[in-house]
Amino acid sequence: MKKLRITVENRSYDVTVEELEDTSARPSALPTQVPRPFISVVNPAPAAAPAPRAAAPAPRPAAASAAPPVAAGAGSVLSPLAGVIVSVDVAVGQAVKEGDKLLCLEAMKMNTDVLAPHAGTVTAVHVDVGVPVQESQVLVTVS
Repeated sequence: MKKLRITVENRSYDVTVEELEDTSARPSALPTQVPRPFISVVNPAPAAAPAPRAAAPAPRPAAASAAPPVAAGAGSVLSPLAGVIVSVDVAVGQAVKEGDKLLCLEAMKMNTDVLAPHAGTVTAVHVDVGVPVQESQVLVTVS
């Protein structure tokens, strides 16, 4: 039996290997069929912390600056949660029905569609793609 430490994908494991045949008398040329040893994991060794990486922050698009907050009023459609605008699917002057998709925002790697709460006409779009928004921020106005 031999005790070895094996590292797989930056995780170290202490293992015990049982040799099934005597390897000391093996010829220098390898045979065509090499017996495989039986490996059992005794206990995983604590993983070493990965080296820190210095990464420059990615430049944000010009439209990604936060929009100034707009006061909520009649017809305001508010953000259900904080996130980043992924798509704006309506334009000013467009008629929408209740339940039509107005825009999509991403939060915690999940996309959330924001739907029209009632039928009407889009009178203002207060956000652009790539803009971060806060919960309850006015996104669109539908009159």
